[in-house]
Amino acid sequence: MKIGYYPGCSLLGSSREFDESVRALAPALGLELVHVPDWNCCGASSAHVLDHRLALALPARILAQAEAAGLTEILAPCAACYNRLSTARDTLEKDPALAREIEAIIEQPVTGKVRIVNILEVLDRFSDVIPGKITKPFAHKVACYYGCLLVRPPKVLKFDRAEDPRSMDRLMAAAGAAPQEWNFKTECCGAAFSVTRTDLVAKMSGKIVDNAVKHGAEAIVVACPMCQSNLDMRRPEINAHLGADHTIPVLFITQALGLAMGIDANQLGLQRHMVPAVMTPAAV
Repeated sequence: MKIGYYPGCSLLGSSREFDESVRALAPALGLELVHVPDWNCCGASSAHVLDHRLALALPARILAQAEAAGLTEILAPCAACYNRLSTARDTLEKDPALAREIEAIIEQPVTGKVRIVNILEVLDRFSDVIPGKITKPFAHKVACYYGCLLVRPPKVLKFDRAEDPRSMDRLMAAAGAAPQEWNFKTECCGAAFSVTRTDLVAKMSGKIVDNAVKHGAEAIVVACPMCQSNLDMRRPEINAHLGADHTIPVLFITQALGLAMGIDANQLGLQRHMVPAVMTPAAV
């Protein structure tokens, strides 16, 4: 299976391990990733609070580049990129006059024919294949954390159940894990406030980490670079806020599945985590 690939800025910077684990997992599943040529930043959480047209033009150019390359579908592993690309596509589709204005800005046509999918949607297509590739079951209790950008706004994204998504839980169960029922799977982690209001992120992410631990999870599994960064890198601030010493690791879904499929931990980028992610594999 061949699919367009948009790593976005985070996967080549602060979340290199997400990109590494996606690229390590893809050949094992028979997935060929085709990079969108000459891609740019999607605008992330900054552009749309500054300038509406800039927030549309940036992702629109990515879609235009994909169209020009003959791609019909883009995998955007970063939840923020997935959200911005999907929102821009939806907005331009519903407002043809605005779409023509954005086309003039980027000097490229955008027909809206390219579909954007997240990493969970793509992995779910291999749900019948994954169980047969598990050689070292991820035999741990896990809290599957979706965050807010993968599921909201539901009328635009049309992915999973907005309040109680299940797709990641099914994938982790297929990998041999025991997904736990817990209360914070779609709560916001504080996102980009990580830099400007670390105190808020410590409070918001602290509730997520604490709830996962109290429900017996041995690992938190995510599909968003910002969520992983806040729950992992901000752990000292989280523990200071909680007055606790939580050491629960935070893995990307592609890392957890990769471990279960016998892929080397370093190839999956696990050595890059701030909170050590040493997960003992189960014997088959």
